[in-house]
Amino acid sequence: MSNSSSITEFLLLAFADTRELQLLHFALFLAIYLAALLGNGLILTAIACDHRLHSPMYFFLLNLTLLDLGCISTTLPKAMANSLWDTRAISYAGCAAQLFLFVFLISAEFYVLTIMSYDRYVAICKPLHYGTLLGSRACAQMPAAAWSTEISVLNTMSYDQYVAICKPQASSFSISVVQKAPL
Repeated sequence: MSNSSSITEFLLLAFADTRELQLLHFALFLAIYLAALLGNGLILTAIACDHRLHSPMYFFLLNLTLLDLGCISTTLPKAMANSLWDTRAISYAGCAAQLFLFVFLISAEFYVLTIMSYDRYVAICKPLHYGTLLGSRACAQMPAAAWSTEISVLNTMSYDQYVAICKPQASSFSISVVQKAPL
């Protein structure tokens, strides 16, 4: 019988130990979060309402804005809650969900940024072919390919792998090695 233990939640490192600094971190995180929400919301509204902005470049910018909203909404609310309520715990499921969503959204952002760079390349280097190379069908297919590629890549990594990253198992060997390690 092996000596092992499992932990049901993590204790995250606090940004500060004093309550005043924790509240300051909460206010800072809240300001950053609200600024990101406001900025991305304004971009979404401007692109949706102004018909002159219904071009490929702004369509890709719209996709990037949605991904950015998802990225910041994945991790920052938990950090704000921890700072406000003076807690440091996160569950395994919460850790796995944050990790999965953050990796998905960041990777999809990189794909969309690559598509945006191709869009600008075509607009600058081949302006006469821009309409044929980046028509409405191609503009819809490229972000769809980015999203679906990311989904297929993440499906190859099982949920158990994300939980394994978040789930430390302390065996008797690892405990004895840590205890004997010189400081």
